[in-house]
Amino acid sequence: MKGKWTPPTSSLGFGITPPALESRHSRCEVAPAAARKPKILVVDADLATRRLMGVRLGGANYSVQSTDTARAALDACVRSRPNLVVTDLHLQDLAGIAFLKELKSRWPLLSVIVLTAYGTIREAVEATQCGAFGYLVKPIEREELLGQVQRAIAASTFNPNDSDWRAKIVSRSQLMEDRLSIANQAASCDVPVLLTGENGTGKELLARAIHAASPRRGQPFVVLACKDRQRETLKDELLGSEFQESALQRAQGGTLLLDEIGELPSDFQVALARAFTRYTLPSSSAPGAHSTPARKYARIICTTSHDLQAMAHSGTFFRELLEQINILPIEIPPLGRRREDIPLLVSHFLEQATEAGGQKKIYSPKAIELLATTDWPGNIRQLFELVKQHVALSHGKLMSEEFVQQSLGSQPQGMPAFDEARDQFSRDFLAANLQRAGGNVSKAARLAKRNRTDFYKLLERYRLQAHDFEDGGRHGAEGEKENR
Repeated sequence: MKGKWTPPTSSLGFGITPPALESRHSRCEVAPAAARKPKILVVDADLATRRLMGVRLGGANYSVQSTDTARAALDACVRSRPNLVVTDLHLQDLAGIAFLKELKSRWPLLSVIVLTAYGTIREAVEATQCGAFGYLVKPIEREELLGQVQRAIAASTFNPNDSDWRAKIVSRSQLMEDRLSIANQAASCDVPVLLTGENGTGKELLARAIHAASPRRGQPFVVLACKDRQRETLKDELLGSEFQESALQRAQGGTLLLDEIGELPSDFQVALARAFTRYTLPSSSAPGAHSTPARKYARIICTTSHDLQAMAHSGTFFRELLEQINILPIEIPPLGRRREDIPLLVSHFLEQATEAGGQKKIYSPKAIELLATTDWPGNIRQLFELVKQHVALSHGKLMSEEFVQQSLGSQPQGMPAFDEARDQFSRDFLAANLQRAGGNVSKAARLAKRNRTDFYKLLERYRLQAHDFEDGGRHGAEGEKENR
């Protein structure tokens, strides 16, 4: 993304996007339902070919992006979700057929056209047998190019009237793909959605994506923050007053996002539960039952970083309200459970943190590896803030591992090495079985499904003493500490 960096939303997600703000805590936005151009990704090592394709396809009203390697192309597919890939069969980092197979394995519905020289038509035919839509022989005639591209787009799942609902979500992990699949299904119905997860994981951004994918996308998207608010102000915005409509009323026909609903005062929770029956669709609404949003109703999405079930059990959250909002829960995993997204996010954040006309900066491979293995208790928000800091403070174009380590502090923050993590797991596994067996090695070996001789060797290797776990593990913890 080019241009000067703009402050992000209060609840950052997989990508960072500044919304139109009404106030810091309460916002009402209406997204235009504009048709979009089909996206085409051109992959070719030859710069002249990429430029020519860009001119021809751009002139035909397509949105065109280009890259020179398969690796960069895969990252671009994750970020921008093209409707069509036009790729050369001979790439520097991956053979064309292997690249095609990788594309089709990740996105089976993605259309792919391969480019080939006259002498390698046999390879192009093989590519079509592996799932390519078709092939073009260089030098490529303009009309032949546009005709085949038009047919490939028509055969794809592209719909010009659909909003690009997940365009701002930057992720390549299967874990997030599973969550996005659920979110996309949730968009087609009107039942309440509860987004759970740690702070900084992107709950608000996913809520926006659900709204953008729903039939309500042209209607208001109202955000009401429930945390750190003055009581009277929150009451007026949530429930309405003589001088202003409630959030539920302002969101009629659209979506109301209640951010951090677990922070609502108890009496507000009771009042909100009662108000839901007047301004929202019944919780029992089946998916697909309301394909056209009723003007009277608001669709409810709530976010929380708390365990609302535990709060309801302890009496600090109104159980009836929980039953109303917890119809379709989606848990957003922390960054530590999808570390494969970190390099992609770093690249995305570098673009956003660089001012227009400013020097473009990059991380060294070792620096990226360090960022990918660091613990991120603040999740994506924390990573974004650190990238901004690095761009502001670094003097050269290349940011080194030493520079990143210095910014992280002297305390080790990264994940343990593989061997260290494996040894720790093995030691804990042996100790747990000994504790369950009360120090009886034969019984512990059976529990671990190992023979007694091997089990003794493992105990010796990890310096564990069976007698420390006698009497139900009374001395187990102390013995384990001493042996470490």
